[in-house]
Amino acid sequence: MRRPALAALLVLLPALAVAQTAPPTTGASGAGRLGLMDVFELEYASDPQVSPDGRTVVYRRNRLDVQTDRVRGDLWAVGADGQDHRPLVTGVDASSPRWSPDGTRLAYVARDADEDRRHLVVRYLETGATVPVARLETAPGGVAWSPDGTQIAFTRFVEGEATPLATLPAPPEGAEWAEAPRVIESVIYRQDGQGFTTPGNVHVFVVPAEGGTPRQVTRGPYDHGGTPAWTPDGAALVVSADRRDGAEFDPGNSELYRVDLRTGALTALTDRVGPDGQPAVSPDGRRLAYVGTDDRGLGYQVSHLYVMDLDGGTPRRLLPALDRDVQDPTWSGDEIVFQYDDEGTTRLAAARADGRGGPREIASDVGGTSIGRPYGGGSFSVGGGRVAFTMTDPSHPADVAVVPLEGGVVERLTDLNGDLFATKRPGAVEEITFASSADGREIEGWVLTPPDFDASRRYPLILEIHGGPFANYGPRFSMEAQLYAAAGYVVLYTNPRGSTSYGEDFGNLIHNNYPSQDYDDLMSGVDALVARGTVDPDRLYVTGGSGGGVLTAWIVGHTDRFAAAVVAKPVINWASWLLTADMYPFGAKYWFDTLPWEAPDAYWDRSPLAYVGNVTTPTMVLTGEDDTRTPMSESEQYYQALQIERVPSALVRVPGAAHGIAARPSGLMRKVGYILAWFERYGGPGLASLAGTGGGE
Repeated sequence: MRRPALAALLVLLPALAVAQTAPPTTGASGAGRLGLMDVFELEYASDPQVSPDGRTVVYRRNRLDVQTDRVRGDLWAVGADGQDHRPLVTGVDASSPRWSPDGTRLAYVARDADEDRRHLVVRYLETGATVPVARLETAPGGVAWSPDGTQIAFTRFVEGEATPLATLPAPPEGAEWAEAPRVIESVIYRQDGQGFTTPGNVHVFVVPAEGGTPRQVTRGPYDHGGTPAWTPDGAALVVSADRRDGAEFDPGNSELYRVDLRTGALTALTDRVGPDGQPAVSPDGRRLAYVGTDDRGLGYQVSHLYVMDLDGGTPRRLLPALDRDVQDPTWSGDEIVFQYDDEGTTRLAAARADGRGGPREIASDVGGTSIGRPYGGGSFSVGGGRVAFTMTDPSHPADVAVVPLEGGVVERLTDLNGDLFATKRPGAVEEITFASSADGREIEGWVLTPPDFDASRRYPLILEIHGGPFANYGPRFSMEAQLYAAAGYVVLYTNPRGSTSYGEDFGNLIHNNYPSQDYDDLMSGVDALVARGTVDPDRLYVTGGSGGGVLTAWIVGHTDRFAAAVVAKPVINWASWLLTADMYPFGAKYWFDTLPWEAPDAYWDRSPLAYVGNVTTPTMVLTGEDDTRTPMSESEQYYQALQIERVPSALVRVPGAAHGIAARPSGLMRKVGYILAWFERYGGPGLASLAGTGGGE
């Protein structure tokens, strides 16, 4: 199953040596283990932006604030040689740093602490003076300087007006009437993490870089997402939008448009079935690079790199042999730099715009911004012959690194958690591969062992399953997994069939067939570890969130080999999920080939609830009360069914939490704490194994 390693597809450089100007500290001998409160000690880098001359990187330094229970960030600068690491913007929860083309100014977004609004600010680097360019009612995104540095484009949500269903008498002054009913007539009326939607759309604006009145340049009942791309003459922007009637019923069909800034006229540049986005205009203004997908109605469809003439013509797909999702194309001369996930690792590469040759690898190990679980992510920027990116491995979250554009030695510029890991030792991660019992297909996974791991002992095992299901885990930092290891567990996480980064065929092995043989892939991974003799077969535990929650519930409905399970934010009944989740048009289009009332058995046979009568494993269900992606009603169905079946069970409802239970630091800490407490009840090591666990839970 392991795809022809991209060595067969890429024009590779020799193996990269990694020079670390800020050497990581992995914990001296005798150092302690991580504890729950260490969640609040973590820091990580994001959005590194290298200056136009390549000499300085500005990035957001994220901290997990124990007082506000939020992730807050300052902007820091560091020299590309690793020197002069210093704070640049503090105290305003700053984000989205963007260099002006001449490198003399920095635009960024700042949060107003009193009003909790975000504003667009420009800092003059020579003097340190700041100018509030635009004070906005809603948060700006997609910040982009014009090529001459005189204007800044951005996107923001523009609230519309709701048409009342009925005009009723108003309450008398001072009266306390019940809250008015909420009338819903839109297709998408709530979104996970945001709650009920407000009428309106995301539009594109431009504002003078010295400050002034933002001018709206797109209009209509359409959303314009992503970052606008300027043409070199500053006369137009290229944006991505789905401007068709009925787009909410048929997601995933955006096009690219050229917006004339003088007239506001829009010219469609692409026209096909499938999403087109992430536009990038070449420095000479002749060509447009972008990411697009030919929509064939599959659950997983790879996003490809395209190039076309900006004044029209037929788009050309570059790198036809690269069966991986391309992200964030960025021009550098006649090359396009991009990132992609390959077998659980996020890589940077470059391709010639004329399509000659294959991709040229620049660096790997991009990521580390998903600190809870080892998902992909991260970002990069290009400037002055260098690429700056967020770098990770299993021993640390994202730090800032740079590498020459031509590839070569990667230099890690920061060690944001060196102080923590000088006193707390993370567990070690080993890559494994094993054959699936379903069909012999090779599956990739990773094993995290506790500090002071002794191969002569047998340890309890946690199988931790990723969500998605179209996503991937990899050799990246995971605080959740590290805390399980610190408690004394061996942790196994894998990329079963359906995972991304192994190509479109592998991902679609679960198309209209989920869950299915991904169950066999997971059980084969457990078997492989048990066969090593270092895992206790009588102390096996399983958990996972979202898609991982689906598979955890499926597992306990098909085997009793686990001592306990935690099903986090699951789908339990596919029919009820489709008719209550926020993403129901997408689910109906891509995850099923029929509707529940047309073929109820197709939904029921794939629902974990159908197998609840088989469950004997003690099972806890854990979900955010504000989750609209996998609504609480799914968890309630499963818990109540388990209770009817007299299965030892618990339902943990997290107040104020949406689908991202661990979005707030305390959510991450509590999630791990409750999971360990449940496993401890059924024979596993628990909270007492962790130092600094805190109290009151």
